[in-house]
Amino acid sequence: EVQLVESGGGLVQAGGSLRVSCAASGFSFDEYAMGWFRQAPGKEREGVSCISSIGGNTYYTNSVKGRFTISRDRAKNTVYLQMNTLKPEDTAVYYCTSLGSWGQGTQVTVSS
Repeated sequence: EVQLVESGGGLVQAGGSLRVSCAASGFSFDEYAMGWFRQAPGKEREGVSCISSIGGNTYYTNSVKGRFTISRDRAKNTVYLQMNTLKPEDTAVYYCTSLGSWGQGTQVTVSS
């Protein structure tokens, strides 16, 4: 059974940084791409970033380019999203996804 468990969210002031993590289990972590989505109140879930199976290729939505960095740790079966220069509009629940499964999400709140 695929399990994805996010952690690391919290409250931060605008301009600050947070790193969210997603611990994966139940599948061959090295073989699959991983992604981060987010959903703000009253808005649709949107793709934020993804990383290929071996980490050589990454994608970022335009609004986070240059501020967010996705990475993965094969030894820990974990994918990270380092978020710098956070803005109030980054406030959302951040979800990890792979193989059609989703984690429970972690709340990120950026105060102005």
